[in-house]
Amino acid sequence: MDRPMDEVTVIQLPLWRLLAMVGLPVVVLAVIVAVLKRVARAASMEKGEPDWSVPQLEGRAGNTPLHRWDVRCKIVTILVYSFMITAIHKMPTALAAIGLSCLVLVVARVSLARVLMRLLAIVGFITMFLLVMPFTVPLKSGDTVIVFGGLQWLHFSMRGFHLAATIAAKAVAITLLMEPLLATAPLPVTLQGLSRIGVPEMVGQMVLLSYRYLNVFRHEARRMSTGMQVRGFRKRTGLATVQAMANFLGMLFVRSFERTERVFDAMRARGYKGRFPEQAEMRLRRVDIVGAGLWLAIGAALLVYDRMVW
Repeated sequence: MDRPMDEVTVIQLPLWRLLAMVGLPVVVLAVIVAVLKRVARAASMEKGEPDWSVPQLEGRAGNTPLHRWDVRCKIVTILVYSFMITAIHKMPTALAAIGLSCLVLVVARVSLARVLMRLLAIVGFITMFLLVMPFTVPLKSGDTVIVFGGLQWLHFSMRGFHLAATIAAKAVAITLLMEPLLATAPLPVTLQGLSRIGVPEMVGQMVLLSYRYLNVFRHEARRMSTGMQVRGFRKRTGLATVQAMANFLGMLFVRSFERTERVFDAMRARGYKGRFPEQAEMRLRRVDIVGAGLWLAIGAALLVYDRMVW
């Protein structure tokens, strides 16, 4: 501890309260994760299983302001706005940022299932902060801590919990913006916009090819795994399982290499000479600049509100 306990407000609680304080949120979080997974799975099944041999590259069709927004302005604006969100210190302002992100989702009309999957990806990150920070944050004069069972070393800092919750809220607010950023324009156009603002073009090509065939290879692995299970294969700890898995990985590598050769031949047949042709003609309009200015003004207003009001 950085401060003696007599400079902080100490609340004594029995040790079983600690189990309740930690266990109950974990159970609630597990239920929320299960519900989110079920909702996301149901939303995905409504569209049917995609054909991974024809990778899904295009953004969701639409005619919303975010779909019409110049991709360069959209990338720069959302990136700068995300940094503004990270500079927020107070929970009410972070909750307001979440509300604004939800409003953007409604305006963009993006897929709810994909948004939920992105939120599920950060559940572990958020849980780590909520469970660790209240017990590890250095104490300061004026803090309120909860001591369980008279164990002075096991103190729960209310300031640490508030800090962890604020970080989690900011992470959610930023994560909610990723789908409007990536799903309101085709991926090649988004990568073209990145190259226009200074990102090396080779990086964009690597991202595009990786994204294009990662799901194809995963589908191939799933298909091969299903075939092995149909033939009676079961994972065990014996040498036979090791040999079967080695053969599985070898065949997957060979098939992936063969597909890569076909892809490269197809790219050369379409005129690839170290760079892809431009996917869209980009014209910066006045409305794009105005939209960027309004969005950043909202972010600046959140920061001013965070610093002056709370």
